[in-house]
Amino acid sequence: MVTEIPTLEQLHALGAAQQPTYDDPAAVAAAVTRLRTMPPLVFAGECDELKAKVAAASRGEAFILQGGDCAETFVDATADNVRNKLRVLLQMAVVLTYAASVPVVKVGRLAGQYAKPRSSDKETRDGVTLPAYRGDAVNGFEFTPESRRPDPQRLLDVYHASASTLNLVRAFTTGGYADLRQVHTWNSEFVRNSPVGQHYEAMAAEIDRALTFMQAIGANPDEFHRVDFYSSHEALLLEYEHAMTRTDSRTELPYNVSAHMVWIGERTRQLDGAHVEYFRHIRNPIGCKLGPTATADEALDLAAKLNPTNEPGRLTFITRFGAGKIREGLPHLVEKVTAEGVDVAWVCDAMHGNTFETSNGYKTRRFEDVLDEVQGFFDVHRALGTTPAGILVENTGDDVTEIIGGGEELDELGLAHRYESVVDPRLNRVQSLEMAFLVAEMLRRT
Repeated sequence: MVTEIPTLEQLHALGAAQQPTYDDPAAVAAAVTRLRTMPPLVFAGECDELKAKVAAASRGEAFILQGGDCAETFVDATADNVRNKLRVLLQMAVVLTYAASVPVVKVGRLAGQYAKPRSSDKETRDGVTLPAYRGDAVNGFEFTPESRRPDPQRLLDVYHASASTLNLVRAFTTGGYADLRQVHTWNSEFVRNSPVGQHYEAMAAEIDRALTFMQAIGANPDEFHRVDFYSSHEALLLEYEHAMTRTDSRTELPYNVSAHMVWIGERTRQLDGAHVEYFRHIRNPIGCKLGPTATADEALDLAAKLNPTNEPGRLTFITRFGAGKIREGLPHLVEKVTAEGVDVAWVCDAMHGNTFETSNGYKTRRFEDVLDEVQGFFDVHRALGTTPAGILVENTGDDVTEIIGGGEELDELGLAHRYESVVDPRLNRVQSLEMAFLVAEMLRRT
């Protein structure tokens, strides 16, 4: 087992992709030095618990729901926003738990999702060219030279915003807010009051009867009143992730203590690149995105390097093909990886392969395309006799207008009403719950 973490210099020597260009190396070094002294945001034991649950999901004994913002912003790290995100994920999880009849592993894209890869280092508007916005971890969204300058002080801001977010999540999930009956009451209100919710009255009624039965027999376990909730983000910025890597005192093994689970993006999964080299050393459960260009041999090579001992729950492949490509591209990957005996959890990212720009200039996705990719994901696994371990959605608990379609029948013109994402479009509260009920029906058929 590889345990000695390479230095930052060694990682950058591999040609690290998608890193910001800072103009003050001394300020970067000072920020990294400060981060190394900060307390951990999560603990190694919690990461190990999540790893065991991912392993269960890979065997069909649990189901992973990973959701949250495409890119968090510092201004939105408030109690109201955190509560709304948590609430919609808990609501989705109740529906999926009932349909799948297995525990749902709740993983938030929060408390660290502040950096984003970009297709270009620069952005040009009206003849003015500035650095691209790479997330609040790097620079500001406002299109000015001052805002777009990569600022290493923001790495410390990421830490503090993540710490406050995790504190809120822990308070909510253990302080009664996540009570099962309360969450089901929210879903019942959605079914009663939403135009699209009426389609799901039957399943909501079934859940209600199940809860009434458990109450009648006096069943009242702790699990009814609290939930385990885990954090995750794309570990993109090497300075931040390296500084947040610590050796666990119990096992003497290195963990990234900025999140329970971290993943490698589609743009940074080069087998000989810095991110894969870093990830193969840490002991967290890790993910790796696989898009339509990924081959089965590449997947096998990544698995061999990232999980050489084939540890259950260690590695998740997060597929992002697009609705039009998943049924053709996914089977060969799953078939060959499975045939080689590789222990991996398969999770469907139905968002990133379905993004397009509208005629009025908004980046969006069609709800029906997102749903179709999830359906294709289930279809492929059903045909191969393998296990669909979970889904990843980019969503929010707010009533934004960023994705067209769905029961609300949001169109391109409606996007202008409340388009608030600074990077990629998200499912709103109603679309998220509609997605949960529709995926629940898919789970019942598997």
